Amino acid sequence: MKDYLVKATTTDGMFRAYATNATATVATAQKDHHTSPVAITALGRTLIGTIMLATSVDKNGEAITVKVDGKGPLGQIVADGDSQGRVKGYLQHPQFSIPATSQHQARIGEAVGTNGFLEVTRASEHDDPYTSSVPLASGEIGDDLTYYLAQSEQIPSVVGVSVYVNDDLSVGAAGGYMVQTLPGTTDEAINKVIDRIKQIPQISQLLMDNQTPEDILHLIFGKGNLHFLSKMPVEFYCNCSKEKFARDLTGLSVAQLETMMKEDHEINVTCNFCQSKYHYNDDELAAIIATAKARQSK
Repeated sequence: MKDYLVKATTTDGMFRAYATNATATVATAQKDHHTSPVAITALGRTLIGTIMLATSVDKNGEAITVKVDGKGPLGQIVADGDSQGRVKGYLQHPQFSIPATSQHQARIGEAVGTNGFLEVTRASEHDDPYTSSVPLASGEIGDDLTYYLAQSEQIPSVVGVSVYVNDDLSVGAAGGYMVQTLPGTTDEAINKVIDRIKQIPQISQLLMDNQTPEDILHLIFGKGNLHFLSKMPVEFYCNCSKEKFARDLTGLSVAQLETMMKEDHEINVTCNFCQSKYHYNDDELAAIIATAKARQSK
């Protein structure tokens, strides 16, 4: 099954909801970054949350960057997502490892840390970027996104994100849900949804049992109580290229570029998001320096 996300509203008009199966998306991140189980669980949860935040916007072309920095041993986690279901991300220390609990639960809060913040930046073609941040609630990612939505966007929400890593270290399942209240939602309705969420298994377990994103929302709200609005593909997608990195290099000082030319006669660049590597020989570096001189002389 290919990764996808569904959007829905309840027939009573009280909630909007999102659910996604992002197993292949998270598996791609694991392959690119050669992560430990705890690292891909933390990164995967962040990728899933970013997908749901990015696809919840009304504006086409809007992009979101989520940064999680709990000052823990995994270091900073960064994810970029857009309204088309594309996401990419990385973390500072992908090989950090910590044993799981006896119940096969990764100790995410301990690895991410809680002495830090979650930061969300929203950007679109026609508006200036807007950044807001909140202290981390638990370092478990789902709780932190829930707290962010309540504090920074004043949207009462519940975010559940889950990644299961098999014994052979492959990603067995990854997905999540996001439920948000709409104006006029009653306390009784909120409490009922919270009680149902507490009763359902982990999302990754449901996905391994061949439950779909639609099935997950039916478990939360009950069949017949949802109006599905859309279904879109989800993927790990990085738009880096040799040409884009060359443009970025022209932003360095001419002196710095000339030092690289003199000492190394080349530059090797690695993309943080997908680990693609780009090589620039001395002729290509000379062209970059010429462009940088022309740009910086204006």
